[in-house]
Amino acid sequence: MAAQMSDAHRRFLQVLMSHGIMEGAEARKLHRRCCEISKVYYAQDKLDDFVSTINNQLQPLFMQIRKGMSEVDGRTHYALVNMAETEITKMASDYAENELELFRKTLDLIILSENGFASSTDILNSADQLKTKKMKKKEAEQVLKIFVDDKWLSERNGEYTLHTRCIMEMEQYILSTYPDIAKKCNICHSLAIQSQACETCGTGMHLPCIGKYFKTQSRPRCPQCNDFWPYEIPDRSRIDSQSSSRRASRRELQSS
Repeated sequence: MAAQMSDAHRRFLQVLMSHGIMEGAEARKLHRRCCEISKVYYAQDKLDDFVSTINNQLQPLFMQIRKGMSEVDGRTHYALVNMAETEITKMASDYAENELELFRKTLDLIILSENGFASSTDILNSADQLKTKKMKKKEAEQVLKIFVDDKWLSERNGEYTLHTRCIMEMEQYILSTYPDIAKKCNICHSLAIQSQACETCGTGMHLPCIGKYFKTQSRPRCPQCNDFWPYEIPDRSRIDSQSSSRRASRRELQSS
């Protein structure tokens, strides 16, 4: 018999719904806080069991709290995703037709790129070629900002990639839409957008997964075909440092 939801579960779900996605550390703090407020037993290492209880209740609603990984720093995230629809049409109620078309073109540019990023220049150029209704540059820039605010895209130095929430929610759609291009990471088995791929066998891996896997290897080799891995290995400590800096900046913005 499946465990029943308590007030702690309902409070956790309500907060996650308002955020859409949370880092693992934030989710763990929320788990503890919800249990304390509701005066129910708190087990520090049982967050996934706690989430599983919620998911059992969400299943008839075709919703799920999914656990995923940030491609930037490898940190765990939890996101509430819609399981009823797997295509971009799930965004239709929030965006106009030409905005959805711009997102599809941006997705094409990101998936077809070598590094998992699309430049703002390429995206803005595509806005002038929309079949539904062309966009001016200023309008397209505003739509891109909305996609970033809504956590479908992430922007860095004028380049765009998919937000962690987008990858978690649209993984199956992307894998089925781009079957010859989109790949799963050989280490964590999740969709890999920002990745490196073996030149011999095509095996792909997330940058954080590569940093972990090759950490102790002086001459890194492909885990699939054993050929030499010719790329620069991401520095795990640098990834963690960048992530800490981003979180510190975010706290400063929230407190100001």
